[in-house]
Amino acid sequence: MNTNSNTYTVIYSAILVIIVAAALAFAAGALKVPQEKNIEIEKKMNILMSVGKAADAAQVTDKNAYIEDEYKKYIVEEYLVNVKGEKVEGNAFATDLKAELQKTNPDNRTLPVFVCSDNGKTLYILPVRGAGLWGAIWGYISVENDFNTVFGANFDHVGETPGLGAEIATPAFQKQFAGKKLYDADKFVSVEIIKPGSVPVNEHNVDGISGGTITSKAVGAMLFNCLSNYQAFFAKQKRNQPLCLGKMIVVEDGFMVEKDSITGYYKEIDTTNYILIDRSIQ
Repeated sequence: MNTNSNTYTVIYSAILVIIVAAALAFAAGALKVPQEKNIEIEKKMNILMSVGKAADAAQVTDKNAYIEDEYKKYIVEEYLVNVKGEKVEGNAFATDLKAELQKTNPDNRTLPVFVCSDNGKTLYILPVRGAGLWGAIWGYISVENDFNTVFGANFDHVGETPGLGAEIATPAFQKQFAGKKLYDADKFVSVEIIKPGSVPVNEHNVDGISGGTITSKAVGAMLFNCLSNYQAFFAKQKRNQPLCLGKMIVVEDGFMVEKDSITGYYKEIDTTNYILIDRSIQ
């Protein structure tokens, strides 16, 4: 065959393209499994970090094995709920929160819940996702079993500005959320991200990132928009809890009171974090 002919050039190019395509397809297939495993490990690590676990991930020799062991040790349950707070069938870990939030009808959304147990303390971990300045932002919020108090938070991003918006992924920003309240009395308010120094910090807000105003506001919007989907779940869980464990509860002239085990006197109960339903309380 004449190597200077157009036919030779076309055949040679076609064969070369086929060989390269086959090589790329093989490489993609070979890398798919480890890539998926890396994504799984990263997600499990983020879930654990929202409850203060997996702190030694960067120091251990086998990170994957370490994260798997921590996850099995502390995450005792995973399930999905709908916006009515009802458990529904499905795989919580595999659920794509982005796709769920894009559903125009909230009644069709399924929301993941991850349950952590640590030395008798139960925490509930909820995923959040939103849009930052340059791309997606996401994370996990853990709440205590009063379904009001934030225990911890973990955030990440795809491309926020280093030194500014990217600071949402740092411990300095995230540790501010511990102890914050999602409810003001019986009103869901989430946690607001404020401009540093603009107003006094209270139990419903944290300082934003200096110079990262847009990303800070995006985190606040993400928290409110995502966690508001869980309001019925919070209410349902509160109703299923005993009002006061290990103490005598009585109704005195229409007020909820409890008997002090030391003094024997009765005192009124703060029922802020409880939702009372139509039932007798013995």
